[in-house]
Amino acid sequence: MTNSKELFQGIKSQLALDDPDETQAIALALMRQFYSLTLTDILAEKKVEFRNLNALIERLNKQEPLHYVLGEAEFYGRKFTVNPFVLIPRPETELLVGEVLKTKTEGSCILDVGTGSGCIAITLNLEIANSKVYAVDVNQKTLDAAKSNALKLQASVQFIQTDFLTDDMNLEPLDILVSNPPYIKKSEMQFMKSNVLNYEPHLALFVPDEDPLIFYKAIALKGKSLLKAFGKVFVEINEKLGNEVKNLFERSGFGEVKILKDLDGKDRIVTAQKTK
Repeated sequence: MTNSKELFQGIKSQLALDDPDETQAIALALMRQFYSLTLTDILAEKKVEFRNLNALIERLNKQEPLHYVLGEAEFYGRKFTVNPFVLIPRPETELLVGEVLKTKTEGSCILDVGTGSGCIAITLNLEIANSKVYAVDVNQKTLDAAKSNALKLQASVQFIQTDFLTDDMNLEPLDILVSNPPYIKKSEMQFMKSNVLNYEPHLALFVPDEDPLIFYKAIALKGKSLLKAFGKVFVEINEKLGNEVKNLFERSGFGEVKILKDLDGKDRIVTAQKTK
């Protein structure tokens, strides 16, 4: 048996990270995941059976995101399996889901565009009673991950492989269309951290500089035919493109178009309503 405090210090010393707070947080996450220990347990020097985590630490030292190393990420109080075919769910997207839930109606029919891990679609299905939820993505391996999460969390979501930008959608009339689409300009890649740039799927992150609103254009266009009268759109956005996205929905005939800010005060969500 091994002293957990000594083990914790050893893991920290092996992590080649610049930020001591990040080092401590990652070491603690590893202790929690693989030894089921809290910080209190570690401070009490609880004895544990030693496990060799060198391979995982090596991956972390190459800047691979912790959530891919652990194979899971928490979203809205639930654990979702993640892999390099899906984006790691982020707190900003929890805000997006929260906005949808403010207007939730039992039995709502919902479409999630670019579902990734399925975190939006699955959460809405589990939080809105008797909801019917569709989720689309262009990549089958991404959908496989989302389906696995739905099975694990006992959600009822209909997953569809399609290219939303080019393919026709034949669904029953929707109450809600929600999306966290790709919205980072390729020119912004130079400002991104290597753990995101080198590991998370570029297909789910980036849009061309010459057409950064490409997904919002498709959502606005198809939303007019897919949504019921007074159906609502909820989309996550690039903080630098809030007014552009708002103007796009207004020009497309949507009403009640609003920009909502995230916890850092940055433009992060646009909501709109089909007028009739």
